[in-house]
Amino acid sequence: MRALARWAVRLLTGAAVLAMSPVLGLAGLAGTAMLTGDPDVFTVVGLAVFASVFFLGLLLCVPRPRVTWGRWTRALVILGIEVAVVWQVTGATLRPPPDGLSPLPPVAGQREWRLPTGSRLAYVRLAPKRVTRPDPVVVLHGGPGLADLKGDSAFFGGLTADGYPVYVYDQLGAGHSERLADPHGYGLSRDVADLDAIRQTIGAERLTLIGHGYGAQLAAAYLAAHRDRVSKVVFSSPAALDRTPSTATLLSPSRNVLSPRVLAAYTLLRVDPRAAHAFAGDPELDAHLDRLRQEAGTGPCPAASPSARTDPTRTGAPLQSPSGARQAGKVALGSGGYANLAQRLPPPGLRQDLAGLAVPALVVKGSCDGQSWSAALGYRRALPATRLVYLEGDPHRDSPGPYLQTLRAFLTDRPLTTYDGDDPPPGHTDPG
Repeated sequence: MRALARWAVRLLTGAAVLAMSPVLGLAGLAGTAMLTGDPDVFTVVGLAVFASVFFLGLLLCVPRPRVTWGRWTRALVILGIEVAVVWQVTGATLRPPPDGLSPLPPVAGQREWRLPTGSRLAYVRLAPKRVTRPDPVVVLHGGPGLADLKGDSAFFGGLTADGYPVYVYDQLGAGHSERLADPHGYGLSRDVADLDAIRQTIGAERLTLIGHGYGAQLAAAYLAAHRDRVSKVVFSSPAALDRTPSTATLLSPSRNVLSPRVLAAYTLLRVDPRAAHAFAGDPELDAHLDRLRQEAGTGPCPAASPSARTDPTRTGAPLQSPSGARQAGKVALGSGGYANLAQRLPPPGLRQDLAGLAVPALVVKGSCDGQSWSAALGYRRALPATRLVYLEGDPHRDSPGPYLQTLRAFLTDRPLTTYDGDDPPPGHTDPG
């Protein structure tokens, strides 16, 4: 009985050691990366730590036979398991996966800004037949790092019918825009600086901003820093004002995410983004995020009725959904992996800086758009001149017709059907 108890304790201890081997391997990888940025060095050290701890766990799990030939059998079993596992983990860690995605094609009318901030950003300018609105519309995509220059250009070009010049661009690190060698360079403050540099470059006194998801937070931070440079602002399915946008996209449950290479890259990113970038470059992480977006499909929201997918201002013509809604199969979506994972801390006191501003603002909230009701309510409470319009599903994906109609009504000062309650309407789904 005592022998059985000792064996059970030994087995449990061995199992615990085996479970700790990948954790300690990642710790060895991260610790070495703090000392040297050479991927050949910190990768080998991490794998060596993993292999050593894994071998110790096997020694504890496999019983010790009393006969001599049994000891040789035990040694061969341990060695065989060790070689098989370490070989697979080493291959999965060192070998970049094939992305299986075609290159991101250029967009019709695509140009490039070379800004004083040092950023090189791809953009499309959509011109009306005659400019009747002095403050151009600038569209800020979400994510961070989730760009769709083609889809957004096709959709928001509908605003030119009201005399607005419209600018759609890919933020730094996403889509067709420049990637940085040092991911430390990404952040909300850099995006705000880029946006003001865009305003100066296009020669606009003020901007009309439409921000979706993280883009809404960017619009709010820009408004707080440059309050006299915004004429109107739309916060579409906005991310919370006072929280760092979620960087869990690359770690959502997926057969791709729990690979040793992805975990190694994520661990390195938390220790030294430059080391992560040296280990797994932009094409690899961008392709990985693209795959996750394609696997996610249209998300958990039920699709709206077909009638919602037409633009009432254009006699029911089918309407292409804007950013994040496009189904592209194996075509690259323009995701920015490192831009998505970069820490973007909202400026301290952002909510207080917005208080008292009389800039006309609109919050567009969907019943199932992936953002919380409290986040949308935070914008309405922070800015006194804010109205909220509630649409079914995800407005970007499910209700592009009503969504565009709402934008045009707000920008041209036409009547809007607003939602004034503090509690979400029946049927609203907060993200889990």
